[in-house]
Amino acid sequence: MSSMKRGNRTTVSEFLLLGLPIPPEHQGLFFTLFLVMYLATVLGNLLIILLIRMDSRLHTPMYFFLSNLALTDICFSSVTVPKMLMDMQSIHKSIPYAGCVSQMYFYIWFACVDIFLLTLMAYDRYVAICHPLHYATIMRQEKCVSLVSASWIYCSLHSLLHTLLFLRVSFCDDITIPHFFCELPVLLKMSCSDVSVNEWLIFIETGVIVFLPFASIVGSYIWIWASVLKDPSVKRFFKVLSTCGSHLLVVSLFYGTILEVYFFSSSSISSNKDIAASVMYMIVTPMLNPFIYSLRNRDIKQALKLFVNRMKFYVSKNSCLLGSANF
Repeated sequence: MSSMKRGNRTTVSEFLLLGLPIPPEHQGLFFTLFLVMYLATVLGNLLIILLIRMDSRLHTPMYFFLSNLALTDICFSSVTVPKMLMDMQSIHKSIPYAGCVSQMYFYIWFACVDIFLLTLMAYDRYVAICHPLHYATIMRQEKCVSLVSASWIYCSLHSLLHTLLFLRVSFCDDITIPHFFCELPVLLKMSCSDVSVNEWLIFIETGVIVFLPFASIVGSYIWIWASVLKDPSVKRFFKVLSTCGSHLLVVSLFYGTILEVYFFSSSSISSNKDIAASVMYMIVTPMLNPFIYSLRNRDIKQALKLFVNRMKFYVSKNSCLLGSANF
């Protein structure tokens, strides 16, 4: 835990962000790359939400959780990426104190919701495969709505607690954040006040927020594969793999990068390796989620095909109407 640091305390009005460790001559290339990735994240996840809303066949618990995950991914990326893109085009990369606190609050909130939704999706797959006859009773609509609502509310309170505790932290002369966004552990390392309470809360709550859901996901899949092995068949094996494969891939990407940043990093400051991992779970993973679920999911592909056919019909219909009007 951090001890009291000495220095001249000062009232902070803004922080300076070092940004991504990219050579100046490559800034334009990476700006274009990250802009395209962010637009793909927003449009891809919006498309997932739209398809689920439009197709009545997708009005099931699994796709209800998936639509919430898509919404969370849009919000999660939007907390940091637009500011990062602006800083890549700016000389003075600053962020107001209030803006930094807001960014930190929403970042923690949406990351927490992401974790809970991935856990709920694993539970949904467990019930569907291990208790198929009771699936409709266990995963009824009211229960699913309550679980998702509770996740959003709990995570907002979880984030609020960290934010309120952060407000009591003071800083000295160094207000340069060695990162591209306001990440709580990095900010605490910059502080010149006693942050032991903040660090203990991160240690305890992160165990609850990260490891318990992760253990629940692992436990769900252990039961799923145990159920498959009781009555092994090639057809059932591939059916379970196609049903759970997308979720397992998303969980691996998300948890792998988060564990790398928060638990396997040995440096006292943000290293390039940690920043790269942050880019992975903040930009790359939310962008890949729609593609992972679309490419490996027959229902989503059918809904997409139906949506494209509808769009073609509306375009041709409007073209005919405009042609008739001009004639």
